[in-house]
Amino acid sequence: MRKLNRPTDERLAVLRSLATNLLWYGKIETTLEKAKEVRTYAEKLLTKAINTYEDVIKTNKTSIDANGVKVSREVINDGVKKLAARRQIMSKLYNIQEIRAEKESKADFVKRTSDIKYPLIEKIFNVYAPKYAKRKETLGTGGGYTRIVKLCTRNGDNAEMAIIELV
Repeated sequence: MRKLNRPTDERLAVLRSLATNLLWYGKIETTLEKAKEVRTYAEKLLTKAINTYEDVIKTNKTSIDANGVKVSREVINDGVKKLAARRQIMSKLYNIQEIRAEKESKADFVKRTSDIKYPLIEKIFNVYAPKYAKRKETLGTGGGYTRIVKLCTRNGDNAEMAIIELV
């Protein structure tokens, strides 16, 4: 493990922040050493999500509506493995809130985000996990979810820069 010239708590905070931004935006620019370190951090989180995203339990819930009539509806809950993986991933990432799109009314934004409490975690389990699970089946190998592209050196301290992106 690279130390990145920081104490442990600062280093882990930097990795957590970089991994959060990588998974939210899909692409970040940072130094080469940080990119190499955040690659392993993010790929472990993605692997955990890929292995557990299909673990769901369908249950029927009955409730009484305003008219006093019993209404039965189907609810999809996380299974034991998915719930544990979700909690572990949440502990390794920061919580990023959804941003209102340009020219989107406040009512539309509230309607779109009312049922999503942790948008980054939902994105990992609903977008990335199925995508990379399909990729894992076709290629027959796990891992390799990120790509590092080297850039030129940074002015000032001459540090090697790189772009890390999700494949």
